[in-house]
Amino acid sequence: MIKIYTDGATIGNPGPTGLGALIVEEQHQIQLKQAYPTQVTNHEAEFLAAIFGFQYLIDHHKNPDSILFYPDSRLLSDAIGKNYTKHYENLLVELNQLIDSFNLVVTQWIPDKSNHGAHELALQALHQISDK
Repeated sequence: MIKIYTDGATIGNPGPTGLGALIVEEQHQIQLKQAYPTQVTNHEAEFLAAIFGFQYLIDHHKNPDSILFYPDSRLLSDAIGKNYTKHYENLLVELNQLIDSFNLVVTQWIPDKSNHGAHELALQALHQISDK
């Protein structure tokens, strides 16, 4: 079983974005961060962080039995659960295509304070942009 925590952080809304993903498998952590200098909203950043994390899983983990996905965005979690979002349809379609590559993905919203690792990674990526 793999656990994945994701978060997006922006400067401004919209603004440049940092993406963070923390992957936990058998007591081993993989910390991922990516600067995303294109101006996006906070909500778009959350979708992009999830896409970033799931793309990594597809590229580096072959057929895990199950994935527990922990976003701190209610909008993202609800969109996955309902398979609907009013404003971010293209991002949801892209994310669902990645999620559908796995046998079982369980999505569980968590509060910001419980997503410290992914949040810090997103902030580090964001600082890479702002330090330039």
